[in-house]
Amino acid sequence: MTQTVSLSQGRAYLAIPGPSVMPDAVLQAMHRPSPNIYDGELIDMMPGLTRDLCRVAGTKHNVAIYIANGHGTWEAALSNVIAPGETVLAPASGRFTHGWAEMAEGLGAKVQLINFGSSSAWDFDRIADALRADQNHQIKAVLAVHVDTSSSIRNDIPALRQLLDDLNHPALLMADCIASLGCDRFEMDEWGVDVTVTACQKGLMTPAGVGFVFFNEKAQAKRATMPRVSQYWDWQPRAHPDLFYQYFNGTAPTHHLYGLRAALDLIHAEGIEQVWARHERLAKAIWAACETWAQGGALHLNVADRAHRSHAVTALRLTDSRGTALRAFTENQLGLTLGIGLGMEDYDGCFRLGHMGHVNGQMVMAILGGMETAMAALDIPRGTGALEAAAAVLAA
Repeated sequence: MTQTVSLSQGRAYLAIPGPSVMPDAVLQAMHRPSPNIYDGELIDMMPGLTRDLCRVAGTKHNVAIYIANGHGTWEAALSNVIAPGETVLAPASGRFTHGWAEMAEGLGAKVQLINFGSSSAWDFDRIADALRADQNHQIKAVLAVHVDTSSSIRNDIPALRQLLDDLNHPALLMADCIASLGCDRFEMDEWGVDVTVTACQKGLMTPAGVGFVFFNEKAQAKRATMPRVSQYWDWQPRAHPDLFYQYFNGTAPTHHLYGLRAALDLIHAEGIEQVWARHERLAKAIWAACETWAQGGALHLNVADRAHRSHAVTALRLTDSRGTALRAFTENQLGLTLGIGLGMEDYDGCFRLGHMGHVNGQMVMAILGGMETAMAALDIPRGTGALEAAAAVLAA
């Protein structure tokens, strides 16, 4: 009698693009009793923690911490600088720009959306046309998603800053770095970003639940003109608290802070340049394997141009809507969970690989080995030598 043997026992590998793999040091830091929130080490820890957060973002300016996911930081950022009736420009290259734009509309803003689809980076000529047409500077901010987690497109934030400067347009440059901070190179001050939003569960390697808004003096000046900002979303007391509770407008997310402290220690011990270089090399190994498999005609990388691919997430497409079947096999038979085709038009055909945060070479080879196994089991046409191509990148 033939019996199907599951190979999924043992430690499972969650290879989705966030929440990412949690380092043992982070989990151990969180495994402790609740601390005093009125005196002692937690209060003493905060100034250094905020400084080290700003170091990762590449800014000497301000950070506000929210007990929220990335959607919460979208709303927090908008609430501080965009009044009802004001206009924002949203160049979209994936689902998450649409989400941020919908958040702005919900707050009463007017949105000019430029949709570049789910496989193309920004077309700067179209963005320039929209900004040139805004002779009265009604556009108060540009909502710029650096890496879209759904499409895996990485957009050129410095080029957008240069365009705004060349056109002498005063709009705030607001960057969503939820998928990229701590993975892809991002330098807030050097790139001229006014507001940056991110969250803790991807490159910052901390369980989901805390988000961050970084802002400079230009953004703070716009905040000063706002007719009202809700007490909870107001970034001013969070960034410049007189009392500890003002960091969070109430009770602190105590254990997340201990985990975040451990994660920042790991990042700064490795060095941010090395963190970026590691993510780039691991991404190129994944691309090498996927480009080899693509020679069989069934698998396609969602982003054709390497220059626009994220180093943190890779979106892929399989013909005949076989992405869901491949994910089911890797999870049920191998214990490897891949990301769904979030926000893509062919949900069942698309899937994503998360390679962000606490990831190394052998983990990437495990993802690729799992995919090779699934494609063999499902008889999916593919080019040969994919694992060898990835190994060559890692061995170089």
